[in-house]
Amino acid sequence: MSRKPQSDIPMSRKPRSETETGKLRSETDAGKPRNQLNKLNQPNPRQPPVSPEQEVYLNLQRTADALAQALEQTLRPAGLSATQYNVLRILRGAEPEGLPTLEIAERMVEQTPGITRLIDRLEVKQLVYRQRCETDRRQVWCRITPAGLQLLARLDDPIRESEEVALAGLSERQLAQLLSLLERARSGLHAALSARREEETRLA
Repeated sequence: MSRKPQSDIPMSRKPRSETETGKLRSETDAGKPRNQLNKLNQPNPRQPPVSPEQEVYLNLQRTADALAQALEQTLRPAGLSATQYNVLRILRGAEPEGLPTLEIAERMVEQTPGITRLIDRLEVKQLVYRQRCETDRRQVWCRITPAGLQLLARLDDPIRESEEVALAGLSERQLAQLLSLLERARSGLHAALSARREEETRLA
């Protein structure tokens, strides 16, 4: 049997020394060169450090947006927006007397300047109706219709399930803590805004 030519025999690789092996390992971390990792871990000098208040503020915005998207998905088959749903819930709670338009606006979860147009659209869908106040003809009261009550009744279970899924990662104790913290933060914010408005009025 003929021998394989010497030139065709693969040359064995020279074994790396422990020093070379350690150097190679130190050059990469999860597939990234060490110099790139150092750059990622270093703060950007052009960007100021993020404060705890900023982190909380951003996370509250992201959480509120995620919750709003979940609500919109639940309401979409019923042809309602979140603000329209909010109006219907407010009017259901005010049955049988109803509420004037401005008071509905004050009770909204999200303040909206277009409350009249909002009620117009609900009236077109025959979910609410307006009625002049008997003692003050300048004031218009809004009431939810039977069709509006039926629509809300159909949405109660899907909305409740959506809320439970959205907050399933929190225990009852954590939910209570979160509620307390949010109420405290909102109270402090209202006080700060009120003080600012008073100061602006004083300086005007």
